[in-house]
Amino acid sequence: MAPPSPRPSPSPGEGEGARASLAFTAILAALTAFGPLSIDMYLPALPTLAASFGAPASRAQLTLSAFLLGFGAGQLVYGPLADRWGRKPPLLGGVGLYVVASALCAVSPGIGVLIGFRVLQGLGACAGPLIARAIVRDLYERDRAARMFSLLLLVMGVAPLVAPLIGGQLLVAVGWRAIFWTLTAFGLLCLGGAWLGLAETLTADRRARVSLLGAVGRYGELLAHRAYLGYALSSGAAYAGMFAYFAGSPFVFIELYGVAPQHYGFLFALNVVGLMIGAALNSRLVVRVGADRLLRLGVTIAALAGGALVLAAATRFGGLPGLVVPLFCFIASLSLIGANAMAGALSFFPRMAGTAAALAGTLQFGLGAVSGAAVGALHDGTALPMGAVIAVAGLASFLAHRLLVHA
Repeated sequence: MAPPSPRPSPSPGEGEGARASLAFTAILAALTAFGPLSIDMYLPALPTLAASFGAPASRAQLTLSAFLLGFGAGQLVYGPLADRWGRKPPLLGGVGLYVVASALCAVSPGIGVLIGFRVLQGLGACAGPLIARAIVRDLYERDRAARMFSLLLLVMGVAPLVAPLIGGQLLVAVGWRAIFWTLTAFGLLCLGGAWLGLAETLTADRRARVSLLGAVGRYGELLAHRAYLGYALSSGAAYAGMFAYFAGSPFVFIELYGVAPQHYGFLFALNVVGLMIGAALNSRLVVRVGADRLLRLGVTIAALAGGALVLAAATRFGGLPGLVVPLFCFIASLSLIGANAMAGALSFFPRMAGTAAALAGTLQFGLGAVSGAAVGALHDGTALPMGAVIAVAGLASFLAHRLLVHA
């Protein structure tokens, strides 16, 4: 189903439903869900994965960092391609690569091979959310784009809500390989949906005329733009904290506090509910309050929650609930940070939204790969490595916004 043609900004009381059908929004949400599904569904299997291959926990956690590395690096390629050749060709190519890589992960004979295939899976997966964001920027101005990003986050919030539950049940009933076969099937569904249900939103007259080499040079222009860099880093640092949570929480919850793998998803779902509540509030308030004010609130909450978390991890005050409460606040704050920071970053470069979204996404997932690897490298059988990395991420997000956006 083709989305409606772009038009001038609607009046404040006009709903997004007049401009984008439910099916169109659902397809974009599914494309945005590649990352959460590919990460969250297999999180309950991390300890089992390590035991299955006779590998240490740090080695198993590299399968997460490998995916994030591929997911971040691939965007640097897809962004210029999407600005030069339109949105659909690189989207279909990336989703096709994801399908093949997911199947290869399912048949991996060893942890090292799985790590390599996870890089390949990330390279394919990143095309979905990157190009979905560029499509939103094609159709909406800044605050409306922030609202649409929040709606996508709300709709695709179902993915991280159910993914660990599904992954835990698949792990117990069939084994960890079934998780990757399920991701393969999801990729095939998205490939069909993108092929049949999305029209090209970047018209020929709006496409970048520079060569791919010249398009890569535009990354220097983006990095030199102070406000753009501030928006991108405030979002990227906050999401690095979330990836630290992804890397550390299976071992903290399952091994340290004795949570059953099939029940891990319920704790995970609690934080996703916070993410969805934040997204719902942001989508309702952003047009009236403004994206920048909500972003400022989000980075403040992230910094405070990160500080509370590291104190709870260091002292073990409150036991498991002592960790869960600040984690809930930190994850919920991401709904106020991600959508508003992305809308702010892309507002400066409407004619190269794909490239701008790509660099922002690369910073986000590159920092996520570093934070996940840091949690693994610092693994000591306690919650402190996870808490410390999340605290640093929250503080970095606050400082990037304070020093670069509102200096």
